[in-house]
Amino acid sequence: QVQLVDSGGGLVQAGGSLRLSCAVSGHTFSTLAMGWFRQAPGKEREFVAAIAWSGGSTSYADSVRGRFTISRDNAKNSVYLQMNSLEPADTAVYYCAATDRYLIAIRTALYDYWGQGTQVTVSS
Repeated sequence: QVQLVDSGGGLVQAGGSLRLSCAVSGHTFSTLAMGWFRQAPGKEREFVAAIAWSGGSTSYADSVRGRFTISRDNAKNSVYLQMNSLEPADTAVYYCAATDRYLIAIRTALYDYWGQGTQVTVSS
């Protein structure tokens, strides 16, 4: 059974930084493409960033490109999201996701496994 555990969220002032982590178990991590998504109150879940199983390819939403960085450590079965220059608009519950059907994916429907989410709140 694949399990994803998100962590690292919190309350931060605008301009600050946070690093989210997602630990994966129950699957060969190096064969999983990983992604981060977020959902603000009253809004649909949206794509934030994705990384291929090898780590060689990444993709970002326009709204976070240049501020957020996704990375993975296959030895630790973990994926990370470094978030810098945070803005109030980044406030949301952040979810990590995994798929073994694609090399990299940016759509929620392409992911099979999800973490429980971690709250990120950015104050102005």
